[in-house]
This record gives sequence, structure tokens and C-alpha cells, in this order.
Amino acid sequence: MASNVPTPLFPTTRREFLQLSGRGIGLLAFSRFAPSFLVNSALAASPAPEKDRPILVLVQLAGGNDGLNTLVPYEDANYYRLRPTLGIAKDKVLRLNATVGLHPSCAALHRLTQNGKVAIVQNVGYPNPNRSHFRSSEIWETASGSNEFLATGWIGRFMDNACAGAPAGSHDPVGIHLSNGLPQSFLGASDHPTFGLLPGAGNHRENEENRRLLDSLVNQPGPGENANATYLKHTLMDALVTERKVQSVLSGYQPSATYAGNPFAASLRNVAALIAAGLPTRVYFVSLTGFDTHSNQANQQANLLTTLSEGLAAFQKDLELHRLEGQVTTMTFSEFGRRPSENESRGTDHGTAAPLFVMGARVKGGLHGTAPDLNLAHNQDLTYTTDFRSVYATMLDRWMNCPSESVLGGKFASLPIV
Repeated sequence: MASNVPTPLFPTTRREFLQLSGRGIGLLAFSRFAPSFLVNSALAASPAPEKDRPILVLVQLAGGNDGLNTLVPYEDANYYRLRPTLGIAKDKVLRLNATVGLHPSCAALHRLTQNGKVAIVQNVGYPNPNRSHFRSSEIWETASGSNEFLATGWIGRFMDNACAGAPAGSHDPVGIHLSNGLPQSFLGASDHPTFGLLPGAGNHRENEENRRLLDSLVNQPGPGENANATYLKHTLMDALVTERKVQSVLSGYQPSATYAGNPFAASLRNVAALIAAGLPTRVYFVSLTGFDTHSNQANQQANLLTTLSEGLAAFQKDLELHRLEGQVTTMTFSEFGRRPSENESRGTDHGTAAPLFVMGARVKGGLHGTAPDLNLAHNQDLTYTTDFRSVYATMLDRWMNCPSESVLGGKFASLPIV
């Protein structure tokens, strides 16, 4: 049967190469571009990362998750003063101690917390916060100061410092993202093989079209002696090998836990499959979108927190039943929290600090850090008490075995979460 996929001209520029990324082809998340696009460098012929090294799974809560309705200060009268309609009733809160508890949609996470498998870091933010989605996401993903602009991401700099280049013939990525684009956090100063998949289980027809497109590009004659095109063609060939390997792993995986039928859960199922396959990948990135709750927040956030909680619980159970839980730690992050006071649309506007979750068999579960002060005027923001870079420093130093100062460009206090 003839393919309905048009055969494009072979890409000869970085712009043409990146334009194909809209098709969701995994190869186009690779950061190994032709020398003239970036710098004249080659992959180091050093050993690939060991397969039993610690793995970090990053879960982005895109849009700005409302922290106060996630970790609820149910004994603080100011909370109900600021949120007369959005405040979670005391008898609905899943209590963690005598003052705070989780949103009622977080039952699965609550059980994990009670079992010591989830650490909750309270009131995480940074100095001089920015309320722009784009800029605050950039700050979190590059681990920069609010008035500092960095070209590389914190995971990219981790790769620069801790991940050996793959030798010739190796196609295994050190970072994999399941999102609609390459995360800024993955950008490094050096070239590292990374790989991208569309969120969720993926569409079978779309996957087949993507593979046919890859085949057509790889088998297409290159335009003369253009060095850039030759380099890109090798990248395409490497990516095709990885694409086929990854899809084979995903199609043959038998999870040991039951995942919900939504794209977020399917993405986590795919991460579990790739970890169980023994890939030497050090970092996975998964995104859950929809947290920008300016209006009618109650039901929207409740549904999202159910998706998050049940997805994380299924993922952790799957790892445990495959005896992989000691190798994996999962951490959530969001670009900012929401304002403590609700708005006139029964939603919340862009704010500053919020809690984040760290999940795994080796975390020190329970509450960490200091709760926010809610003795605030209408539309006043929270003042953070834990710098997000302290969380990153802890994960780098204590989990990923990488000196955090070399990645973060400074020293940040460590937290007792791992």
C-alpha cells in the first residue's frame, strides 16, 4: 500500500530539521546537531552510563498548581478568610498532622505519604518571583536567579558534568522526555543524546507514519558533499534505531500495576517500561498540563489532582513489583503557585510559592520545610521559605551523585528528604 506520508526534502539547515519536530518524531528531540549549528565537537568515545545508576523522574505540573488547595492548612482561619468558596472543608481534608492535610482527590498520594514513600516540601519558591508562565518556567528549568538568563538547563548541566558521551554505535539516550517539545531543562553546553516521545500511549497510526517518514529521510540521497546534511543523516539513522527500540519496548511491556486510561498515566507507564528494559537513561521528564485555574478552579484542580495522585501511585507500585523502586526517585515541580486569595471567578491568579512532592523508596517521607504565613491582605502573595534550588541541590548531591555547585553555580542548603 502506498504511504500517504509525503516525502520531504532532506533537511539541510537547523531550521528545517527542527520544523519536523511538530510530527512528534523521537529523533527530533536529539540534541546532536551538525557542527556548524552549534560548535565543532564530537561525541566522546567513553563508556556509556551504567545501567544501575540512580534515575530521576521529573513531573511538571504545567500552568501553576495551586499549592494551598493541594496541601491544605485546615486549622488556619486565614485560609478560609482568603478563600470563602474555594477553601477545602476541614472534614474533607486528608490529614497529615494536626494542622495540614492533602486535597481529598489525593487519596492515593496520602496513602504513600503515610507509608513514608512521599516527602512534601512546603512553600517552595525563589527570591523576586516572576508571575509570567514563560519566564517562571524558564527560571525553574534553568535554575537561574530571577534576574539571570541562562542558555542551559539544570538537567543539561547535570549531563555535562555527570553523563559520559556514548561511544560510536550506541543509541541509548541519557534523557527521555514525554512531552510536546524538548524541555528547556535538558539543554546542555555539550551534546548529549536525548529522546522525545509524545505524551500518553501514542497513536499507532501516527507512530507508523513517523517511522515511515524516518525511513524515507534516511534512504533519501544526501545533497552532495554538504557536511551538515551528512551529519544530520547520521543523526536520523541513530534516531531511527532508537525509535524502533523504544517502540518495541513499549509495545511488549506488561505492567504489574493498573494505570488509569489517561495520557499522563500512559506516559508514566511508558517510563516504567523503559526503566524495566534496562536503558541507561538517567532522567525522564513527564508533563501534566491544565493547572492555570483562573476560573472555576474547584472541579478542574480536583480532576487534575486525581490524575496526578493515581498516576504516581500506579507508577510507584509498578516499580516496586518489578523490584526497581530503589533505583528511581520522582519529583514534581510547577512554575509557581497561586495567590492565597480567590478571585471573583472562583479561581486563583498567578502567585509565588507552592509545595512539591518527592516520591520513592529512599526518600524521608512526611512534611519538610516551613508552612507559609497566611496573615495576608487580599491579593498579597506568599513569601517562600524554601528555595527550589535547595531541592535541586539535594537531588543532585544525595541522589544523582553529582556535585550540585558545578550544576547550580552556587551552594544551596541541602534538605533531609533523601
